[in-house]
Amino acid sequence: MNKTININLGGFFFHIDETAYQKLKRYLEAISKSLSDDPQGKNEIIADIEARISELLSEKITDARQVVNEGDIDEIIKIMGQPEDYNDAEEAYSQSSYSYERNYSTGKKLFRDPDDKFLGGVASGLSHYIGIDVIWVRLALLALFFGAGFGFLIYVILWILLPEARTTAEKLQMEGTPINIDNIERKIRDEFKNVSDNVKDVANQASEKIKAGANEISEKVNENFSGKARKNNGAEDFFSTIGKIILVFFKIIGKFIGFILVVVAAAVILSLIISGFSVGSLEFLEIDGEFLHYPPFFYDSVLPKWLLTLAVFLLVGIPFLLLFILGLRILSSSVRKLNKATSLTLLGIWLAALLTLVFTGLEFGTSHAKEGSTVQKEALAIQPQDTLTIKMVNNDDLIYRHNLRRSSRVEEITIEGNNFIYSNYIKVDVKKSNEEGAYLLIERESRGRNTSMAKANAEKIKYNFNLSDKTLILDAYFLSEFKNIWKEEQVKATVFLPENVNVFIDNSAKNFLYYTENKQEIYYKDMGNHHFIMTDTVLDCTDCVEEKEEKKEKPVKKEKKTEIEETI
Repeated sequence: MNKTININLGGFFFHIDETAYQKLKRYLEAISKSLSDDPQGKNEIIADIEARISELLSEKITDARQVVNEGDIDEIIKIMGQPEDYNDAEEAYSQSSYSYERNYSTGKKLFRDPDDKFLGGVASGLSHYIGIDVIWVRLALLALFFGAGFGFLIYVILWILLPEARTTAEKLQMEGTPINIDNIERKIRDEFKNVSDNVKDVANQASEKIKAGANEISEKVNENFSGKARKNNGAEDFFSTIGKIILVFFKIIGKFIGFILVVVAAAVILSLIISGFSVGSLEFLEIDGEFLHYPPFFYDSVLPKWLLTLAVFLLVGIPFLLLFILGLRILSSSVRKLNKATSLTLLGIWLAALLTLVFTGLEFGTSHAKEGSTVQKEALAIQPQDTLTIKMVNNDDLIYRHNLRRSSRVEEITIEGNNFIYSNYIKVDVKKSNEEGAYLLIERESRGRNTSMAKANAEKIKYNFNLSDKTLILDAYFLSEFKNIWKEEQVKATVFLPENVNVFIDNSAKNFLYYTENKQEIYYKDMGNHHFIMTDTVLDCTDCVEEKEEKKEKPVKKEKKTEIEETI
């Protein structure tokens, strides 16, 4: 049976047994002896330390009847720092049961920071050890998570292996600060400032609840002892009941809204995590092409795709994370809101992601601002009265096409380890030549930040043709660099023929003709497998069957007149 003592520590009352009281008293006296002789400064430090100990004891004591024992004081001393950390305190702890090994190490040690943590305090601990701002460490971990796919595993491993900086000495070691009385005083002051706001909030809330309870009790006492019995008012009770029903109804609506917010936000966040992890894993395994489809502004950007993917994830994910927390707070009042440091960190990350995507979007817009083209002119050895055959061919080894036709769709292909875009956007036309000979004009078109860059992109378009035995063989496709996938590139092949030159349009070329004019006004898709001759203006079909406008008149049968008509 131990003797208990009531003490006032930091403005709170505690029941403490005598052994624990003596240990706490010696501990405070040892700290007091190590402080400067300035009474005002010493009193402030002691008051801060007592308030901190009081707060730690309040967290441990859940029942007002619970007694603080010696083990509780040992845990408090462990958290606050060993007595040796307070200079000259060994005299008060000369007994063997209180002797500890001094540690004057000033080197940094790697801990998890419990005071600035988003999950486990790994990122903030690494930031202290490396000496950079914590936001860059968190961005690096996110980049490893979404870019390489193993950032989450690294975080979990470090969370398990790294100890948490609980004591004052450990926190100073984490920051690389020498362990001396000045630094310990500063650290305790900083910790006390961080928790004082919480203590004040709790005290204010308790004070308001006590005041409200006192007012309610006072009203009831006045009602019972004033001698004036409260008259029953049926209308007042009715409207009070209606008000309570409406209040319950709105509470149910609020809970339902909170549930919807949690479900929707969780679904979006989970989808983003799965998609981000999938994209990061596929890129890490060098799996690309048709499995990954990025927005247009991802291509030809100075920023890597993994960084843009991360920016999209953060831009969408952070607002839904806040909605998720809001929904939880609506459903349960025990869920706390994010602290100021976390809120500002999330805001900074979100703004960085927004600026990244805005910059990329502006860059994408400027990269398509100007059109540019290059023209290639090749003479054709075709004489009047000769017949030129125009034919389109495809390379089935690249992409097989059962039916050749012009299309603005582009596809990604790989040739010798390099990515290209394959396009069938070829326009073919046949026009009257103003020169004596026949020639072919190849025009390649692309876009760029300026005209010169657009022309440079157009020059890189790979397109081939060949004239063999009066047959002009044109490729039904062209190749271009993969970064130009959204540059709206195309190739125009125009054949200029002098007058009286015959031309045969093969059926393979009919779907590539681009409003080729002819006297018969035949639809360009119907011009395949027909012969034409170039007149002084346009083509004239020589083997097209013309529909006769005049139709043979059919004899009209004479109807027999009726007897009445004959009489008339």
